[in-house]
Amino acid sequence: MENTTVHPLSISKIRVIVFDIMALLAIYLVPSVSHLLSLPAYYIEPMRIMLILALVHTSRKNVYLLALTLPIFSFLISAHPSLIKTSLITGELLLNVWLFFILSEKLSNKTLSIFLSIIASKIFYYMVKLFLINSALMTGNLISTPIYIQIIMLLLLSGYIYLMDIRKQI
Repeated sequence: MENTTVHPLSISKIRVIVFDIMALLAIYLVPSVSHLLSLPAYYIEPMRIMLILALVHTSRKNVYLLALTLPIFSFLISAHPSLIKTSLITGELLLNVWLFFILSEKLSNKTLSIFLSIIASKIFYYMVKLFLINSALMTGNLISTPIYIQIIMLLLLSGYIYLMDIRKQI
């Protein structure tokens, strides 16, 4: 008789854990890479990139977990961004994920869903940021990442969802 045991960590759970560790490491390294290259790496929205990758390669629960924890992790390891901006980014990412899942169920089109959810969450972000700046709770420019870079990232991330969706259909 063959003795088989089931390990409590399945392959899919291990994959999610490895993905989360890589996401945290990526966010951990963004400030160092920015300083090393003298380029603002936050322009490419590394937290949103991690969320999009998680949407494709992990579970819904994990995507929400990352949306909640990545900004907090960044704040804890580098004190950047400020606590108020960390809260704002967390809200934006959670809204992005929630809208994506709602829209993808209603529209049955993941590419359009991610495109619209990113735009809607950015509108939310800028409306709240404007309020915080006008209330003197936050300082700085309303738009710190050039709009053209945000549009490029929107198209690249939507394109990635499109390519991964096609790949799953094949």
